[in-house]
Amino acid sequence: MSEEFGPDFISVTDEDGNEFELELIDTLEHEGVTYYAMLPAVEEDEETGEPVDVDADDEEFGLVIMKAIEENGEEILSTPDTDEELDAIYNLFMERFFEDEDDQ
Repeated sequence: MSEEFGPDFISVTDEDGNEFELELIDTLEHEGVTYYAMLPAVEEDEETGEPVDVDADDEEFGLVIMKAIEENGEEILSTPDTDEELDAIYNLFMERFFEDEDDQ
């Protein structure tokens, strides 16, 4: 995915009403469903502009996979329905990421 114009950010509100920013890394279509691979947006220190350290033990750190579904005529993002679906899509994204690394 080209970052010629900079990364894409998506604001997501969880079921508890908490809003957070995710950086879109890649998308793929599988069996007619569009899936998004995202990472939590890295915050920058306002004074230095340097990235603020992210705690790797934080449960919100890491790859976030969501899928686009239609609800009441609107496209919304949802988590995969089963662990099997999540694992399959995670593996597809990992294959793509490693292919990209091998091509460089």
